[in-house]
Amino acid sequence: MRVAMRVGVMGAGQLGRMLALAGIPLGIRFVFFAPEPSASAQDVGDVMLGAWDDEKALTRFAESVDVVTYEFENVPASATDIVARSCAVWPPRGALMLTQDRLHEKETFQSLGIPVAPYAPVNSAEELRAAIARVGAPGILKTRRFGYDGKGQVRVDTPEAADAAWGAVGGVPLIYERVVQFTRELSVLAVRASDGTRVVYPIVENRHRHGILRCSMALAAGMDDAKRIAAEAYATALLDSLNYVGVLALELFDTDFGLVANEMAPRVHNSGHWTIEGAETSQFENHVRAVCGLPLGDCAPVGCSAMFNIIGKEPDIAHVLAIPDVHVHMYGKSERPGRKLGHITVRTRTPRELSERVAALGAITTIS
Repeated sequence: MRVAMRVGVMGAGQLGRMLALAGIPLGIRFVFFAPEPSASAQDVGDVMLGAWDDEKALTRFAESVDVVTYEFENVPASATDIVARSCAVWPPRGALMLTQDRLHEKETFQSLGIPVAPYAPVNSAEELRAAIARVGAPGILKTRRFGYDGKGQVRVDTPEAADAAWGAVGGVPLIYERVVQFTRELSVLAVRASDGTRVVYPIVENRHRHGILRCSMALAAGMDDAKRIAAEAYATALLDSLNYVGVLALELFDTDFGLVANEMAPRVHNSGHWTIEGAETSQFENHVRAVCGLPLGDCAPVGCSAMFNIIGKEPDIAHVLAIPDVHVHMYGKSERPGRKLGHITVRTRTPRELSERVAALGAITTIS
């Protein structure tokens, strides 16, 4: 088939930028819709400005493209409904709605046999105290909607901390989850095409600090077959149950008793950035392929990879690039504490070389 499509992206940040960079070589052009200008997307496609409730602007956007996707999960469903009148929107509305409510997400996981931490809905200080008594402490009190990179949540170490936790995030629908004792955090990314074809990327190990992903190691070391098979089964169960099209990320805790699901993201994901250099087909290209109705690419790894987020302050790029096997991706953003400015991928032929390059990178930066 001849590829001559225009893909619309709701949102104009770095994920949209990398989707475009993956799709442009395929002959695909990109149009972004966002409430405000973005340095990340403006270099790789047209940016249409408009509010998420601006029906006329959303309709013009939808009529200018062949298919629409989104780069973050907090796009209002009402906005996707307007866009869907004019063109297909992938991933589907159900996936978007699911990830916008942590309670419904947990309930869906359970219905599919995906293990989760004990939890309870919370709508008042009294319900929080009852949830702590029933679920146990320590736990995390989270807003059911919105919140990312550790935002919108507070740890509750003892029942006596209930009132302070309610004061910090109370007043909106919440969910209380018992803290999971885990050995490491993992994620699995899977892709589904409109014909039901699925491919799954290798499981990666993620390292966070202050709620923000700092590093992803591909592949996760020491994964036994049982856990690998389980992770892939959980991801594909979600894909099929949602009639999903595109990339889906499932975050997991690795525990002594098996894997426990944390949350999912209906989009390309930070923990999959290593795939640009480290896989036969990147997550970004496979997402574009899926939403455009093109055959999916191979997810096999190419060598050994590690991905580091550049957060807050830009490193000396020349010094970074002086290290062999290093690849730098900057997002065009200005420096700001806690802000993801770019990422660095290290790809080597052997685990030993990877360890050496990571150590060298850590010696000249503070990103790890």
